[in-house]
Amino acid sequence: MFPYFEEFITIALVHLVAVASPGPDFAIVVRHSVAYGRRVAMLTSIGIGLGILLHVAYSLVGLSVVIATTPWLYAAISYLAAAYLIYLAVGALRSGPPEKNTVVTADKKAPADSMSDKKALWIGFLTNGLNPKATLFFLSLFTAIINVDTPFTIKLGYGIYLAVATGIWFCFLSYLLSTSRVAELIGAKGYWLDRMMGVLLIGLAAKLVWM
Repeated sequence: MFPYFEEFITIALVHLVAVASPGPDFAIVVRHSVAYGRRVAMLTSIGIGLGILLHVAYSLVGLSVVIATTPWLYAAISYLAAAYLIYLAVGALRSGPPEKNTVVTADKKAPADSMSDKKALWIGFLTNGLNPKATLFFLSLFTAIINVDTPFTIKLGYGIYLAVATGIWFCFLSYLLSTSRVAELIGAKGYWLDRMMGVLLIGLAAKLVWM
């Protein structure tokens, strides 16, 4: 691994900038942290990390180049992703204030509108997996940063790192957003933040369609 250490550091730094930038993944994790609490947000974050593995898989076999250089295919993925983001946004925009007798805690919120573990994982996976911006990111990663002579096993190791690092980052974000202090700060007005994330998701969907 030592001969590829510089390459790995470059990948890690580029990924850090990319993952910290607001996007669909960020919006959905914030939304789930506020609306459903820590457990659902953590599972969503794990799903996002698993979604990275999808991009890694098709990049390793060269499909990212095919997707990026085939206009109709890239457009189809963009429209599908936009439709999915709008679907998520509608749920966020419909959020309302909690019932008067509902107790809001850091670990569990919106008990009347709970989400299963499987659904949380799938939402995270699909939000990241359908993002065509991630396709372009991995295309540039595997063509401009990773040397063509880098062994397959090393490339696979890079991909696993990116998936794990992404999952850890969003789990950390989920934890911060669902701590007792933050939960108290947001309080009963948390649905407004939920709605803001809905607006952000619509904006991101529009950007995918008209970019």
